[in-house]
Amino acid sequence: MRIVQAVLFDFDGTLADTLPVSFNAFRAVFLKYEGKLLTDAEIVQTFGPTEEEIITNHISNPAHVDEAIEYYYEVFEKDLHEHVQLSEAIQALILKLSALRIPMVIITGKSRRCLDICLQNLKLTGYFVATIAGDEVKRSKPDPEGIFKALETLKLSTEEVVFVGDSDADITAGKSAQVLTIGAHWFDTVQNAHFGVKPDDIYTRPDQLIALVTGSLSN
Repeated sequence: MRIVQAVLFDFDGTLADTLPVSFNAFRAVFLKYEGKLLTDAEIVQTFGPTEEEIITNHISNPAHVDEAIEYYYEVFEKDLHEHVQLSEAIQALILKLSALRIPMVIITGKSRRCLDICLQNLKLTGYFVATIAGDEVKRSKPDPEGIFKALETLKLSTEEVVFVGDSDADITAGKSAQVLTIGAHWFDTVQNAHFGVKPDDIYTRPDQLIALVTGSLSN
């Protein structure tokens, strides 16, 4: 029986229901600067790089890129502040893991700037021993680099952690790193409603993760 000594989390769609806000901000950018009204599915197809990289890669006029990036953050932060709150179930999860002294790490494809905006607005700063943003690794998920970076920081082995995410990229990264990998399907909006890569388990409630961790500690 493995003992879970740390929990690694994706962010969007896993710790916070921020995907609708991201979709709205990207949609606003591409409509304003490219005249394209993209669907959520089309926006998901661009995911992997950071927000800045996505915009840089998809804005046809390089002269508009910096302005488009700033517009993205303007729309994103306004919507985040007005429409997104940390769910009670996620609050309970974080507080329980903190009480158990289980270190938590965020591994996200988001840029450092965007992640910090989210953590500050949702009052999540201070709970995580490390946060690894998409612009702080050479290869973002589905590459497992971020997971290995977290393990190095924690000084733990692959058998001592669990990684939780909502996308195929998350599951692929976790399985590639050979860590226990949980698919999170507890928000209405997730990157992949059906995983193309099979996780070790799929949880539809955050308290299932609490049960996993506490159950491992008691054995």
